[in-house]
Amino acid sequence: MFTGIVEELGTIDAIEEQADAIRLTVRGPHVVTDATLGDSIAVNGCCLTVAERSTETFTADVMRETLTKTTLGTLEPGSRVNLERAVTPSTRLGGHIVQGHVDGTGTVLSRTPSEHWELVEIALPPTLVRYLVPKGSITVDGVSLTVVDVHDGDADDPQAPPRFTISLIPETLARTTLGSREPGERVNLEVDVLAKYIERLTAGRGANQGETA
Repeated sequence: MFTGIVEELGTIDAIEEQADAIRLTVRGPHVVTDATLGDSIAVNGCCLTVAERSTETFTADVMRETLTKTTLGTLEPGSRVNLERAVTPSTRLGGHIVQGHVDGTGTVLSRTPSEHWELVEIALPPTLVRYLVPKGSITVDGVSLTVVDVHDGDADDPQAPPRFTISLIPETLARTTLGSREPGERVNLEVDVLAKYIERLTAGRGANQGETA
């Protein structure tokens, strides 16, 4: 489990292509200081398992399913990535509960700079929009963020995708990859797991009530 508070901007050192997977070597001197084999490290919001490590890098195996469902398949040597180690019982929960299980990818639509922050609009899959609410939580490329606004679609343009906006403060712009994501680029999204549990529980309660009626 993670909190969505990025600890380090890492760099992809090497990518080894395999038949149905890749081996990803990431340079992150800070996150490997206490890493051991089998530990979990989130890379752009994807929970990966440390298979090898050195004093400054770690290597993880990435399955084809992960490459298909996330943006990890688009990474190249030299790409910058957000890194976060799994939480411990004594860790402050500075963001929100993040599993490192990407629900889908979104596309940056626009960036609107302001004096003290930047407003970013992101399109997301229609299947995920129901989990978002204004002032709720969303994880974008492993960064815990607060949703500013949500748009289910555009009545005047049926082709317009659902979208949401987030505000990025200077700290987030400087310390994560979100500071350089341009319109058209894809990002990993993980919705709040609590919303998914609530949906599941309320759906089950309705079914049970129907059975006993």
